[in-house]
Amino acid sequence: MALSLLLVEDNARTRENIVQILKQTPFTVTIAVDGLDGLNRAKLEHFDVVLTDHKMPLMDGILLIKNLRDETPYAQTPLLLMTTSDPEQISAKAERCGADLVLGKPLDADLLLFKLRQLTQSSVVA
Repeated sequence: MALSLLLVEDNARTRENIVQILKQTPFTVTIAVDGLDGLNRAKLEHFDVVLTDHKMPLMDGILLIKNLRDETPYAQTPLLLMTTSDPEQISAKAERCGADLVLGKPLDADLLLFKLRQLTQSSVVA
């Protein structure tokens, strides 16, 4: 069974770079271009992992994560936040809203792949 990942990123170039990294994974990737688009897509279809940017138009990544955590299907889903800010400065707020992990941008491809493997193995086992 293929795993599904929702990538929520408003910057086209960054989105393409992340998609290239994710080609090394078993995930089927669906793209949303902002937080509101991501929330709407997540309500229509359940994803195994959500990887979202922090600062976006219409709805930022932290609010998206908070909204997803309020949806029963996403209570245990790994939700990852990417940020150009210092991850340590926003980690506490992001985690209070339901983020499982905060990653700095530009993304370290090896770290992202490692964390995705960790998160999906633990959620499959749980």
